Amino acid sequence: MPMGKSRISKRSSSSSNSYASTATTLVFLALCVLGVWMLSSNSVTPPETTTRNTITRKEPQTTTNTKSNLPAFEDNPGDLPDDAIKSDDEVNDINGGKSQQDQKVAILPEISKDSIVDNGGDAIITDKQESSAEDLHGKESTEEQEKQKESENQNTEESSFTQNQRIEEITSEESKQTSNNNEESEQNRVSEENNVENQKPNENIQMPDELDQEKSLQQQLKEDESRENTQESQYNEDQQQQPKDVEMSNIEEKPETQPQKAYQDESQQSQAGNQETQQKEDNKEEGNTESNKGTESNTVETFPAVENTVIPKESKESKKSWATQATQSANEKERRKDKSSGNEGMYETTWQLCNVTAGPDFIPCLDNEKAVKKLRSTKHFEHRERHCPEEGPTCLVPVPEGYKKPIEWPKSRDKIWYHNVPHTKLAEVKGHQNWVKVTGEFLTFPGGGTQFIHGALHYIDFVQQSVPAISWGKQTRVILDVGCGVASFGGYLFDRNVIAMSFAPKDEHEAQVQFALERGIPAISAVMGSQRLQFPSRVFDVVHCARCRVPWHADDGLHLLELNRVLRPGGYFVWSATPVYQKLPEDVEIWKAMSSLTASMCWELVTIKKDKLNSVGAAIYRKPTTNNCYNQRKHKRPPMCKEDDDPNAAWYVPLQACMHPVPVDNAERGTKWPEPWPRRVQTPPYWLNSSQMGIYGKPSPQDFATDHEHWKRVVSKSYLTSLGISWSNVRNVMDMRAVYGGFAAALKDLPVWVMNVVNIDSPDTLPIIFERGLFGIYHDWCESFSTYPRTYDLLHADHLFSRLKKRCKLAPVMAEVDRIVRPGGKLIVRDESSIFREVENLLKSLHWEVHVTISKNQEGLLSAQKGDWRPDTYVDSS
Repeated sequence: MPMGKSRISKRSSSSSNSYASTATTLVFLALCVLGVWMLSSNSVTPPETTTRNTITRKEPQTTTNTKSNLPAFEDNPGDLPDDAIKSDDEVNDINGGKSQQDQKVAILPEISKDSIVDNGGDAIITDKQESSAEDLHGKESTEEQEKQKESENQNTEESSFTQNQRIEEITSEESKQTSNNNEESEQNRVSEENNVENQKPNENIQMPDELDQEKSLQQQLKEDESRENTQESQYNEDQQQQPKDVEMSNIEEKPETQPQKAYQDESQQSQAGNQETQQKEDNKEEGNTESNKGTESNTVETFPAVENTVIPKESKESKKSWATQATQSANEKERRKDKSSGNEGMYETTWQLCNVTAGPDFIPCLDNEKAVKKLRSTKHFEHRERHCPEEGPTCLVPVPEGYKKPIEWPKSRDKIWYHNVPHTKLAEVKGHQNWVKVTGEFLTFPGGGTQFIHGALHYIDFVQQSVPAISWGKQTRVILDVGCGVASFGGYLFDRNVIAMSFAPKDEHEAQVQFALERGIPAISAVMGSQRLQFPSRVFDVVHCARCRVPWHADDGLHLLELNRVLRPGGYFVWSATPVYQKLPEDVEIWKAMSSLTASMCWELVTIKKDKLNSVGAAIYRKPTTNNCYNQRKHKRPPMCKEDDDPNAAWYVPLQACMHPVPVDNAERGTKWPEPWPRRVQTPPYWLNSSQMGIYGKPSPQDFATDHEHWKRVVSKSYLTSLGISWSNVRNVMDMRAVYGGFAAALKDLPVWVMNVVNIDSPDTLPIIFERGLFGIYHDWCESFSTYPRTYDLLHADHLFSRLKKRCKLAPVMAEVDRIVRPGGKLIVRDESSIFREVENLLKSLHWEVHVTISKNQEGLLSAQKGDWRPDTYVDSS
């Protein structure tokens, strides 16, 4: 029965019984005064205080006396739905273990739309409404209340007193709601607000009973009918609104851990009296869903409330101030637009295993055999470059037989499970150089390399002793390691606070980059071929090559000139190779060619040093910081690049045998060296102009600082504590849509590294990320990433999928996410709630465990964990 109708029928019956005669009325008024006096003398107690913003109580399931005259939601829950009844265990848990009989509960005069929260079957009444100051005598049992109701129609003095007391409560309730001009009611509201501010934990609220004795009961009852009609209408609206709001989410809750407290955004913390936000912060019940009229809130509190951590929207105006790789790269590939039918949110995907030669090591853009067969030439290693299929594959990569959970860092630097990367060829070919060895069920890495057989740390110290200005971990923070092998050089640079972007091709050195990533060392599959590396210009502090097998002197220095493009002015090139220290005819010839080329490029040969322990040598060059040498060259070879050639364009841009001038304007990037590490990570780059609008609409330096502080709060208050992620198991992290690199910067004190990906259609902020002492790469997520399967522990996607969906379908993208993430790995998605249904459905079809929360401002947070599931069938090869 609707609550409004129930009240009308109850009070109509009461009026007819109470005022049948004038004599009864006179007795009734006399008893009213007596009842008030008795209540005032026996019931007035100091109000108990609490800091809890919700009063949650057990609603007894009564099957008799359905026409009770007591107002609903007081002692009697009235005709509530079955799912609004809480168990004893839940009530005891919320009330700190106290039984219901021990709790003092406030009477609320009206249940508005803001007062009911659908909590997965829990009835929760908030103190957001202004409740009247009435004493409930909460220790009376349900049976005693029912007896009182049944005896109300008797003409005895005792029943009259009970009826008078009840009508008195109703009178106070209605008076509180409608009589804003009543001075006594105003005092009650002020008293209640003061009590809320002074509340103590784990106690419910009891208000003093202050009633207006001189209020005309006759006048009040005349207004009952109109008020009850209004309440009925409001309640019906509320009941219609709640299921609609709850249905919006369609969220399945599978929490990993007990939810943690949601942290508050500064702007929301400053809103005094925002008790709805306080309720979210204090409510630690699983699956709490808020459905308030006037908001679009629909939150399953698997994690903290998302609206409190949402960064400001990206400014449309700011896009005019920032270039993108899509516009910078002249021959950027045209993307196939998404021709969706409108039913893309519902997937009935039948996943199958990829039927490819590469098997468990499949990289779609590097193992495209059809495209490779059509190449006219492989002279510049074109067959090792990216050749992506027109449509991203929607098949899944199989897992090697015997695959185990990866060994945690730092032990993984020394050994990995053999069955995770079951390749022995490199151990057979390079084992004597201490690259990798097979040791039982492990592949072990002694830390050596072709040029540092006796260990990478000794070699790293040798380089700094040769040129002290390199100053590992202070002046030098971000380096590029060309032809990295198993990346032991980069792996041990972590001990010097240096991060290395290591890369090598997917070639006959079987799975070398896969070894690196399995060890927890950053690396990508790439080659010095016919196209530019996917990095901006002037970003690496040092470039390193130790027997990297790149013919630097060939093709007019085409590849060395590419290193010149990405090397910071004043940065160093460390070349450790046989031409430096051996006198074989071939080596001598290469050395002469290199000497001529580097001189014409105006690189200064700083030193040539020999490492006696490893019996190797290294030549260390430095890039100029001015254009004086360029202007003074006689032969002008290699030539300077044309003025319209953008040095930052790097997405599918062919290599050119030319040089870009060094910037000379003090406000231009590259004229000054970055701040020493770690200060540079939080310092806005000097070349960020205050007159330029940042990504979020503020001046660029202020925008940078806001982003930095935002991600510090999000990571510390939410990601590290409330997502159920065991960060000791996390080593390799990717930010799939980095802006300023704030997410990576917030993780800098953890033993993790972050690959920051700047999308080609996003503002080109990758130079800022490098300037901070972090690293990253350009990429288009409509294509496959250049990494091996099962190589990342955690992917982070901030407002990626809602933007990506405009250009390509999400099914291939989610298949790529599944390919990259290790079994047991995580995905964190922050995005518009409109995209969550599709993402969630795709992940569930992949048998990922998914947890979602949607906030009232239609921003959402999704956390998912990959399982071990793989399909049983393969894609038909035909």
